[in-house]
Amino acid sequence: MIEKRAAQRYRVFKGGAITFDDSGIACTVRNMSASGAAIDLENPALLPQSFTLSISRGNFIRDCRAVWRNDKRIGLAFVQ
Repeated sequence: MIEKRAAQRYRVFKGGAITFDDSGIACTVRNMSASGAAIDLENPALLPQSFTLSISRGNFIRDCRAVWRNDKRIGLAFVQ
């Protein structure tokens, strides 16, 4: 498999939240890098193309866009 990521991702297991249009959905962050992450959602159909990812532990907040989707897992790129 050819690695296409700009930065190596590291496995994590953190609770997070995605927010958009004055609403929020809980998610689980499965891996992260400086440029993106992968999250698990119970209902990924509700997720718009761009949103904000927040992780309360570590005071982490990033604007994101969805790059790929696979069942309940979604790959994110952080918007700079």
